[in-house]
Amino acid sequence: MKEQLRELLLQAIRTLQNDATLPADLEVPNFVIERTRSREHGDFAANAAMLLAKPARAKPRELAEKLVAALPANALVGKVEIAGPGFINFFLAPAAYHAEVGQVLANGNAYGRSTSGKGVVAGVEFVSANPTGPLHVGHGRNAVLGDCIARVLDAAGWAVKREFYYNDAGVQIHNLAISTQARARGITPNDAGWPEDGYRGDYIADVAQAYLNGDSVDVEGHVVTGAKNVDDLDAIRHFAVAYLRREQNLDLAAFGVGFDVYYLESSLYTQGKVEETVGKLVAHGHTYEEGGALWLRSTDYGDDKDRVMRKSDGTYTYFVPDVAYHMTKWQRGYVNAVTVLGSDHHGSLARVKAGLQALDEGIPKGYPNYVLYQMVTVMRGGEEVKLSKRAGSYLTLRDLIEEAGRDATRYFLIARKADSQLVFDIDLARSQSNDNPVYYIQYAHARVCRVLDELAERGLPAVDTKAGVAQLARLDTEHEQALFTELSRYPEVLEAAAANLEPHLIAQYLRELAGALHSYYHEHKWIVDDAELRNARITLVLATRQVIRNGLDLLGLSAPEKM
Repeated sequence: MKEQLRELLLQAIRTLQNDATLPADLEVPNFVIERTRSREHGDFAANAAMLLAKPARAKPRELAEKLVAALPANALVGKVEIAGPGFINFFLAPAAYHAEVGQVLANGNAYGRSTSGKGVVAGVEFVSANPTGPLHVGHGRNAVLGDCIARVLDAAGWAVKREFYYNDAGVQIHNLAISTQARARGITPNDAGWPEDGYRGDYIADVAQAYLNGDSVDVEGHVVTGAKNVDDLDAIRHFAVAYLRREQNLDLAAFGVGFDVYYLESSLYTQGKVEETVGKLVAHGHTYEEGGALWLRSTDYGDDKDRVMRKSDGTYTYFVPDVAYHMTKWQRGYVNAVTVLGSDHHGSLARVKAGLQALDEGIPKGYPNYVLYQMVTVMRGGEEVKLSKRAGSYLTLRDLIEEAGRDATRYFLIARKADSQLVFDIDLARSQSNDNPVYYIQYAHARVCRVLDELAERGLPAVDTKAGVAQLARLDTEHEQALFTELSRYPEVLEAAAANLEPHLIAQYLRELAGALHSYYHEHKWIVDDAELRNARITLVLATRQVIRNGLDLLGLSAPEKM
């Protein structure tokens, strides 16, 4: 609907350009068309006249009047009014909403999808956990956030690549290896010989036993077999990383999350990408040496101070491989790169972006697009849940899925904006009540399915949706009008979710749409004696079911037919 109104306004602007009311060479500003807060002021409001007033050398209200007069006739627009300093308010004809129901039914699973991304590659990197232990609840929020961002970008027409970046190099991997080696030697975390920075969870014992058994681990088609030698630390490291990568992949698969690309941090060194990156920065004059260290002039690119790249001992600081890694994304054609990270990483973002700019490779200034999220507090019985026997020091994603179920876990972790604190109430997630939002939404879908079963049970004819659309004018109650309005919002919500990387908007919308459907059900019978009215009402709720199903799919949730 918004796009149709935009096109009408663009035609009116061209008319005013042709009669010299507006300059012929005018660059049309990016005016906004948005839903009004109250339908008393129309369905949509546009600020085009206010933005065009200056180049037109006219008062905004006067220009608004001329734009309205120049609007082409359109059966979907009931009337147009001018409000305030020059807002153009559109009141849609009922036929506009009826036509939208027809579009829902005609397009089915494709309803709401667009081509705005134009098939351009968008790489979404998420989870990217160190392969040193089971995934925790924070990783779960990262996983569902990244997966849903990928889904909404795909629905908006981007060519999406889901990427997992394995931090398989560095101190944490060494600690994993020596922890596994200690367990393989029979040393426990309570013994004096346990490594000071060793991982203490019970899962380390599982890794060590598998290594001693000579088990084989298949990770993305690469098989690693335990060498059984407790003195071969390199073999232990290699096996432990593979074992835990497989475990993480299994957890993510159970969570409905998959990837197109797995990228190893270690490959940045073996393929010379880190040295290549440093060499380019030096060659372009964006570095200097001081105190035996190599520094990046990151203040030239908005950072608050210059940053050490290579320390005096010859090792690189942690942000250097991050710059090299994101450089490979650009080289691999990721025109739009989205990186999902915990908010504790915010301090490193400016220096990574500065390093990418200093490469002088034409990488856009805002590259990559970071999405930061807050941690999760899990509650059960009014008390915070922190520990897992398996992991030792934290609650695992597997624990949460086993307790709350996959759908509830995904919904609760995506239901709030990423940078908001999130409290996960296990008791609420498990409940079958209207207070549980995922149950409330899925039950709306199942409720419509049940009505279709009831039609058959009563021996009534199946719904003729084509005839039903033709009779939608008969649906004029408050609850029907509310449902028409909510349905029509879906493409706009999806567009906003993709443009702003905010899939929580879909979750919130689905709850509102489900609420409108449940209210309609409680106030009006859908199966009535009047065949035409019955057909119209069930056609409307079938369209609602379709939109609920589409939205649930974008969140990676099931759409049950019975509950």
